[in-house]
Amino acid sequence: MFRSTSHPQGRPHHRDPREGQGRGPMPFGFRGPAGREGWGRGGIRRGEIRPLILAVLTVKPMHGYEIIQALESQSGGRWRPSAGSIYPALQQLADEGLATSEEIDGRRTYTLTETGRAAAASSPAPRHWKDASSDGEPDLRQLFRQVMEATMQVQRVGTPQAREETTRILVDARRQLYRLLADDGDEPAPEA
Repeated sequence: MFRSTSHPQGRPHHRDPREGQGRGPMPFGFRGPAGREGWGRGGIRRGEIRPLILAVLTVKPMHGYEIIQALESQSGGRWRPSAGSIYPALQQLADEGLATSEEIDGRRTYTLTETGRAAAASSPAPRHWKDASSDGEPDLRQLFRQVMEATMQVQRVGTPQAREETTRILVDARRQLYRLLADDGDEPAPEA
């Protein structure tokens, strides 16, 4: 079911498109439900990064890597923004006059302008990182990732008996989920 990705010559030059970009290979077919970018990433939409950067810069002037670290820390490690999302957003903030940048100790450091502080104050508050989801629903994707990680760990180091029991548990879970969906279809539609 799971394929080994050991590379005797070291790290491969090209990634298999069926693998996530996170902590290791993902079985084919699991990429979509686990998130477009793989293990635990992709939790922030493109438009949400700007208010997050503004909020971080209200604390103190920072360079790009500090912003990345601050956002990762605020998210409890659930999300680490890429440099490819942070630096263009910082440049856009500077172009719009919301931030200024200067070279300090060999690093480009960004500071909010008064206009930037006003924009940060008027931006919607960043969603609480600890919430399972913004609407109070349980975060099924996060739970799914955790089950996948545990399953892959059993696949890697578990005994044959542990693998057999894991298979039984997963088959039973799949059966119960489909039963739940079938039962949901039996509920009468609410009247308008």
